[in-house]
Amino acid sequence: MTHAQFDPAARQALAAKAVDAKTRKDLSWQRVADASGLSVAFTTAAVLGQHPLPEQSAKAVAELLGLDDDAVMLLQTIPVRGSIPGGIPTDPTIYRFYEMLQVYGTTLKALVHEQLGDGIISAINFKLDVRKVADPDGGERAVITLDGKYLPTKPF
Repeated sequence: MTHAQFDPAARQALAAKAVDAKTRKDLSWQRVADASGLSVAFTTAAVLGQHPLPEQSAKAVAELLGLDDDAVMLLQTIPVRGSIPGGIPTDPTIYRFYEMLQVYGTTLKALVHEQLGDGIISAINFKLDVRKVADPDGGERAVITLDGKYLPTKPF
């Protein structure tokens, strides 16, 4: 049976415990994802409390991290989503995404609507990828791909 959370506290506590175990075992998110059989972005989001894991994935992640049966159960529950409390984020990395949306949010909206019409990009039917690439001018660049299904607004 599918179960849902109504309070994020339990998943937040589990996320803290899982990250501590990941750190103590010196594991990468990719290694955790490999155990789950799912993408690194989805698995990371799930362990951090933003998605439920399928049963086999939850068992594999819990085993890898040394988590108990209660954690396996909790990893499978539908969470209360949203990991940033109200207000402007203060973590520098998260703030830069906030800043990007402040600067380019209206541009993204204008271009999406011009090219696709009135509607939204789904965060449910969604894929995320983060890659590091060499910068031709020296150093490194982050390439972040947000790939969501477009859902047109339908008149009724």
